[in-house]
Amino acid sequence: MSLAVRVIPCLDVDGGRVVKGVNFANLRDAGDPVELAARYDAEGADELTFLDVTASSSGRATMVDVVRAAADQIFIPLTVGGGIRTVDDVDLMLRSGADKVSVNTAAIARPEVLEEMSRRFGSQCIVLSVDARTVPAGQEPTTSGWEVTTHGGRRGTGIDAVEWARRGEELGVGEILLNSMDADGTKEGFDLAMLRAVRSAVSIPIIASGGAGKAADFPPAVAAGADAVLAASVFHFGELTVGQVKDAMAAEGITVRTAHD
Repeated sequence: MSLAVRVIPCLDVDGGRVVKGVNFANLRDAGDPVELAARYDAEGADELTFLDVTASSSGRATMVDVVRAAADQIFIPLTVGGGIRTVDDVDLMLRSGADKVSVNTAAIARPEVLEEMSRRFGSQCIVLSVDARTVPAGQEPTTSGWEVTTHGGRRGTGIDAVEWARRGEELGVGEILLNSMDADGTKEGFDLAMLRAVRSAVSIPIIASGGAGKAADFPPAVAAGADAVLAASVFHFGELTVGQVKDAMAAEGITVRTAHD
């Protein structure tokens, strides 16, 4: 029997509130993260992801409080990302109630930190978040045509996104959170070509992120190689429920967990 494809609501947390915008701009309030986490758990979400979009030292204490409160309310795995730079940061979040941490900018600055984290806490706890975009016209192209970005997709690194995902697997991460910065918040569907390219390069699970707008957008992402699908605003603002997404995937023959599993 094939593994069930996971449905993961993503909560971008800023100053203790959930926010969402388009291409990480024009953020608007989407609610209380603990209340939303409890709702998604009850709806049958398989996991949750919290991303600290402030990711400052002042925001860290707030995020710890949010993680602790959410962990008390939910019974599904919780991943926390944003500003995770050191082994000690991972330790803090895991002790606060997170099951996994997502690492992005710190790994770009020093890839060896992924190996250090994976070795200490286990691969299953470490997620490499890859915010990737099409290489802009006039810029030196990468091998695959996609590059890794930082700062919410605004700053290119020149690092090939597919090669970076492969490197993350070599360094011991347990899965890849592949976020299309071109598609993020547009509701025009996932970047299937990029998903297929990364799927061909790694054997660890891939979480597809960026672009979900309707239930029919999710099955193609799985067909392109995603082991999990992640979305934010369509869930937060009531456009879709977790159940509707699972129903759409089940109708295409994709194995999903029901709320009763």
